[in-house]
Amino acid sequence: MSPLTSFHRIAHDTFSSFLLSLDGSFLLGSEDVVNTRISLWWEQARAIVVVPFFKFLVALCLIMSVMYFVEVMYMGIVVAYVKLFKRKPEKVYKWEAMENDAECGSKSFPMVLVQIPMYNEKEVCEQSIAAACRISWPSNCIIIQVLDDSTDPASKELVRRECERWSRQGVNITFEIRDNRNGYKAGALREGMKHSYVKQCDYIAIFDADFQPEPDFLHRTVPFLIHNPKLALVQGRWEFVNADQCIMTRLQEMSLSYHFTVEQQVGSSTFAFFGFNGTAGVWRITALNESGGWNDQTTVEDMDVAVRATLRGWKLLYIDDLKVKSELPCSFNALRSQQHRWTCGPANLFRKMAGQIIRSENVSLWKKLYMLYSFFFMRKVVAHILTFCFYCVILPATVLFPEVTVPKWAAFYLPALITLFIAIGKPRSVYLLVLWVLFENAMSMLRTKALVMGFFETGRVQEWVVTEKLGDGLKTKLIGQVSNEHQVRFRDRVHFLELLLGVYLLFCGCYDIIYGKNRLYLYVYLLMQSTAFFVVGFGFVGK
Repeated sequence: MSPLTSFHRIAHDTFSSFLLSLDGSFLLGSEDVVNTRISLWWEQARAIVVVPFFKFLVALCLIMSVMYFVEVMYMGIVVAYVKLFKRKPEKVYKWEAMENDAECGSKSFPMVLVQIPMYNEKEVCEQSIAAACRISWPSNCIIIQVLDDSTDPASKELVRRECERWSRQGVNITFEIRDNRNGYKAGALREGMKHSYVKQCDYIAIFDADFQPEPDFLHRTVPFLIHNPKLALVQGRWEFVNADQCIMTRLQEMSLSYHFTVEQQVGSSTFAFFGFNGTAGVWRITALNESGGWNDQTTVEDMDVAVRATLRGWKLLYIDDLKVKSELPCSFNALRSQQHRWTCGPANLFRKMAGQIIRSENVSLWKKLYMLYSFFFMRKVVAHILTFCFYCVILPATVLFPEVTVPKWAAFYLPALITLFIAIGKPRSVYLLVLWVLFENAMSMLRTKALVMGFFETGRVQEWVVTEKLGDGLKTKLIGQVSNEHQVRFRDRVHFLELLLGVYLLFCGCYDIIYGKNRLYLYVYLLMQSTAFFVVGFGFVGK
């Protein structure tokens, strides 16, 4: 017998004796022994590590649920107070209608610059330029500035011709281009402010390429700035021309209506602070310059300048009944790009500005608390984490761990009350509430990823994708695009992480049906939510 064979036999005998001492089994090397040991280890790990960890996560989510519920109820009380006591901006701030003075004529009107930033916007450029040129204001007191960063020659030429057409009609309009896209929209706005003719302007109105202000827009906003020297911004509300285009646009309308009706109005009514929406607003140029102008440190230059202006002691005003027509994304990929920027940008800004907010000497303690806790932490961080982690990951996992229980008030009552309150923003869409909840949950994975990228400055933190717009030919173009949508590559249409989460929810739902003793009937929610993730994962949204 060779030394090597002898060594193998001794090693085998030693290992066999070890197994015998552990199990007392004579079936050495059998699957039963291995499975028994694995099962025992899993039970111990489950009892000592997994279950306590899940209980901790559930407790954490319950705390966040209560915090968010209190935040929503607080906003509801403020909105109710504003509505019941009719606290309109005209009652809170001084406002007087502007009319031509008999002696001075239009000299009593301040000079206003209207900026329209564009990037390959050939579908909407004509209507947006036309709307800006039709604004009712003395012609010698207004300058329309079109900032075109287009890389498409056809788009650039169309914008140039449209500007020339209005110029021939006597409108004071300029067509400005640059040879790069540094800073994206913030860079374009910053370059636009460097022209010599801007120095004669007192206020600046900004409209994105798909926005169509009413002719009386300046007459409703500028008087607030004239008679209230501490006001830096007057913000209007978005209204959507294509809200009824499909279910996806209806669901977007619900979310954005809540944002304007509740969040923006609460910020304006309580602490004169909210996030500038980047369009449909008028800025005092003095305030803009004092705040450092347009900064491209994040992809939310609008929110950035609003925060910096507030830290300089300026106030912001939102007018809920000042509506400006705009367009919602009609394609799912356009919506995903927009939501990534809207989530990643604020998280990145929170990371960069939190210290400055704390150290600011021009802001009261309560206003700092509102900015840090309510505006940033609760609405830009907790809301996304809670939606994804609790309702899409942890709550479904409780069916696999009967020892971990979630109270009914947290699993059903609180989210139901919050959802019903959100319906206030758009009562006509109440019947879509269930679809809205499922869709928002399905989008929460994208938003949570963007949140992590923004907070830790990784991945696509500086990504800026201009939202696709269809303009006046909306219906015709949608019909024409149907044949082309089927030619999109499979990997561009499918979102694998959403599909993976859909499989997870489907498994949890089936497990709850077969083995569950949960009286919450979670499988109903789990199966519906898994379907929503599959629909989103395969890109069957917006059709």
